[in-house]
Amino acid sequence: MNILLLGSGGREHALAWKITQSEKIDKLYIAPGNAGTSELGENVNLNLSDFSKIKKFAIEKNVELVVVGPEQPLVDGIADYFLEDKSLKNISVIGPVKAGAILEGSKDFAKEFMSKYNIPTASYKSFSKASINEGKAFLEEVSSPYVLKADGLAAGKGVLILEDLEEAKKSLEEMLQGQFGKASDTVVIEEFLSGIELSVFVLTDGKSYKILPEAKDYKRIGEADTGLNTGGMGAVSPVPFADKGFMDKVEERVIKPTIEGLINENIDYKGFVFFGLIKVGEDPFVIEYNVRMGDPETEVVVPRIKSDIVDLFLHVKNETLEKAKIEFNPEACATVMMVSGGYPGNYEKGKKIEIPEINDSLVFHAGTKYDSSDIVTNGGRVIAVSSYGKDIFEALKKSYQNVDSIQFDGKYYRSDIGFDLK
Repeated sequence: MNILLLGSGGREHALAWKITQSEKIDKLYIAPGNAGTSELGENVNLNLSDFSKIKKFAIEKNVELVVVGPEQPLVDGIADYFLEDKSLKNISVIGPVKAGAILEGSKDFAKEFMSKYNIPTASYKSFSKASINEGKAFLEEVSSPYVLKADGLAAGKGVLILEDLEEAKKSLEEMLQGQFGKASDTVVIEEFLSGIELSVFVLTDGKSYKILPEAKDYKRIGEADTGLNTGGMGAVSPVPFADKGFMDKVEERVIKPTIEGLINENIDYKGFVFFGLIKVGEDPFVIEYNVRMGDPETEVVVPRIKSDIVDLFLHVKNETLEKAKIEFNPEACATVMMVSGGYPGNYEKGKKIEIPEINDSLVFHAGTKYDSSDIVTNGGRVIAVSSYGKDIFEALKKSYQNVDSIQFDGKYYRSDIGFDLK
């Protein structure tokens, strides 16, 4: 079968790497892809917001399955577009309809959903420009630090955690006045939860689900989790503190009620659910939902899936996931992200990348492209190096050795991924 994979990051390279291992795949197209994905399939220059062009391409190339990597096309309704067009009825989309994607597209909706289905999360209230004074009064009632979240998608930049009350009030004003565009027309203020974070993923056909390996990612640019937030500087899987007892709580208190809630709301949800969790004491709380795989978590989760991922996607398409068998590699996996100098602020593109032959790690491209015969940087996050090991620390040692062998001008990476798990 022919498959179209949408996206251009490390997540999509990892998915492409796994998809092409399937005997069920004839041809893989990646739109728009990167230098790494071009070695696994055919990159196609499609705008992910132009659904009509995606439709035309999918029909021309006899695509049977569309796998959506990033969140924006899902929030914009690409799954609905394919479902509602009779000429696309034989093409399935791995990704939820708009009514499901709003779990990521609106933090206010996600919070209401969690409250309705008794899913543990931080207490909160939502405010608009019309209720800004009530928002300031609410800040006076809660304890520091203050957590402010833009309701909509803000490219990972719409969450502020502030210690000072007056600074929090000023930030609330700025957000509601358009700091993050329409994404902050509504701002969610929530209780700060103290604990350690992790990411849990499931694949669902809308009725049943399979739990994938959990992961922990590292968002801050600086060592010891300091500095600005990024898209992710590295990740490890499995997570040592996520033992069976804890994961049983996650399934019973978070995963099951979420899937049952989606069914109860008559939401056609076929794809991944990403649970951003925090372990408070011995209990899981949901920080956020995402409606796709995370990045760089995909670069450690997907390598640990032994099963044929295309076979799993077909079970999702046919709503037979309950019958599918899913196996995992018992080895640990760890990834280290190499980024452009200046990221997550201003950075330059077009820097030539020197990649030697690497046999003991997986090199997933994130922000790269070909310039003639040279591979050059084309984004803030450039390359993720993933490795296996008997534990995450052995895996990290391999990844760091190979990160050191890859060169480009201005390269930067965190040398302490996994530091808090020792």
